[in-house]
Amino acid sequence: MADEMIVKELDQVVVRFSGDSGDGMQLAGNIFSNISATVGNDISTFPDYPADIRAPQGSLTGVSGFQVHIGAGKVFTPGDKCDVLVAMNAAALKTQYKFAKSTACIIIDTDCFQKSDLDKAAFKTDNPIEEMGIKQDVIAAPISQMVKDCLADTGMDNKSMLKCRNMFALGLVCWLFNRDLAVAENFLREKFAKKPQIAEANIKVIHAGYDYGHNTHASVDHTYKVETKSKVPGKYMDISGNKATAYGLIAAAEKAGLRLFLGSYPITPATDILHELSKHKSLGVTTVQCEDEISGCATAIGASFAGALAATSTSGPGVCLKSEAMNLAVITELPLVVINVQRGGPSTGLPTKSEQTDLLQALFGRNGESPMPVIAAASPTHCFDAAYDACKIALEHMTPVVLLTDGFVANGSGAWKLPDLANYPAINPPYVTPEMKDNYTPYKRNAETGVRYWALPGQEGYMHILGGLEKDSDTGAISTEPENHNLMCRLRAEKVAKIPVPDVKVQGCVEDADLLIVGFGGTYGHLYSAMEEMNHAGKKVALAHFVHLNPLPHNTAEVLKKYKKVVVAEQNLGQFAGYLRMKVDGFVPYQFNEVKGQPFVVSELVDAFTEILNK
Repeated sequence: MADEMIVKELDQVVVRFSGDSGDGMQLAGNIFSNISATVGNDISTFPDYPADIRAPQGSLTGVSGFQVHIGAGKVFTPGDKCDVLVAMNAAALKTQYKFAKSTACIIIDTDCFQKSDLDKAAFKTDNPIEEMGIKQDVIAAPISQMVKDCLADTGMDNKSMLKCRNMFALGLVCWLFNRDLAVAENFLREKFAKKPQIAEANIKVIHAGYDYGHNTHASVDHTYKVETKSKVPGKYMDISGNKATAYGLIAAAEKAGLRLFLGSYPITPATDILHELSKHKSLGVTTVQCEDEISGCATAIGASFAGALAATSTSGPGVCLKSEAMNLAVITELPLVVINVQRGGPSTGLPTKSEQTDLLQALFGRNGESPMPVIAAASPTHCFDAAYDACKIALEHMTPVVLLTDGFVANGSGAWKLPDLANYPAINPPYVTPEMKDNYTPYKRNAETGVRYWALPGQEGYMHILGGLEKDSDTGAISTEPENHNLMCRLRAEKVAKIPVPDVKVQGCVEDADLLIVGFGGTYGHLYSAMEEMNHAGKKVALAHFVHLNPLPHNTAEVLKKYKKVVVAEQNLGQFAGYLRMKVDGFVPYQFNEVKGQPFVVSELVDAFTEILNK
């Protein structure tokens, strides 16, 4: 037993788990995130895995990673670089070392640094630590062999035993942070409820990893402690963006008193929404996995016509295929929520990576004059509110709505306070009333909002037909009259334009900023962190982050014209900047654009924004 360890007390720490695609890094990272959220830390996570279904074992292209940022106070991003790096094989060390701080602690499984492993990872010598010039503390442990020794009496085969390697690494990390393993035990028993032997084996190994660190001090002279600060009272959980989106849909259906229907076709990275909703039939949720994208959208439109809260989920390529059906929802003026979890494109592109390149597709990517409200979620936990808001707009304004998230937001997670639904606004669909019965037509509208009234099949006296052919504004019959078509196009556009949305809020140096940062959607945490860092350094910077993209907030022009310098930062080649130029006369911003399939790096944002300030 070594001497008493030094405990480093930090406000925030970043841990990155990395290994082969089959090494269970996502599971280890998820469990550590749950443990941290349970003890009261705020968290932000970033799962990063290859697009290959299964890259060759030990290859550089097959490395999977999971980064989690835990903090005593609020954290907004998964962090730029990590304080602890777990590298389960040589390829992981080769590709992930660039993410380690100069003061980081690195954990490696020496059993996966044999000559064949080093060759696959393109190392030239048999000493990768020396070859890479690694000066940080390295915990080099024969993890694979210790796992096999730990499970020798379980009767498990060699392959099954080695699948538990990730739990040894997790146990070691839990020791480094003095984390209680009870949460991990409960998580594993629940996950492997139908395979109790597997659950107990993993639990045994996680304790072995913890004990290894505790008994040997694992070649380091310190451990870490991240204090917890008081939070708003309530129950918290670690939640991903996709799960929060699913919960937001369920909450909106409950608030509106409707059944929820999701028609969907599996596609990365949106499929988890379908998976999550399919678990909740007891809450009045119906899910249909369709044979293709257009039928996923079409079934949802049918459910909407029948009186359900209807949604369909997909990613960029799927939106292309759904566009004809989305237009059907526009012309029939039926409520529908279309969830686009953006990924790298074009075409198949980068299925497991994240971008904001579908903005113009969401705004304009349909034939004809086809206006749709567009909302963009700002963080994994914000997906709940964004989904709820999208449903409220769709139901109250009888329109399809596009909800934009992205791979980073959807797969990432954060500590989420379970909401009280009583605090959310009512959802009041514009149902027909008995007084309308004698003179009802399907496109009879509210004079103030332009919203048509919703008559459900089976309501006596409200028989009507909807369809993809243009309809007469008075009778609802098919019409090809030029003046009527002109009127209907304008009515649909005006209805969307009249939708009330909150003003965009400005944060930071609101009154006297020398630079305004503008963004939308899932970049919020990185842009906010960059603003905070610059203001702490004595700069004067503000941030205006947009959630409602169509219609834009009424104060958009006022905010954008208030500041001398404005930079629009987005993960595309300038789509939002171009859209704002179209909407705001005389607006000529600076731009920061990246299309890497990866989240922004805060330090790079700070450098770029500082350069703009100095011009």
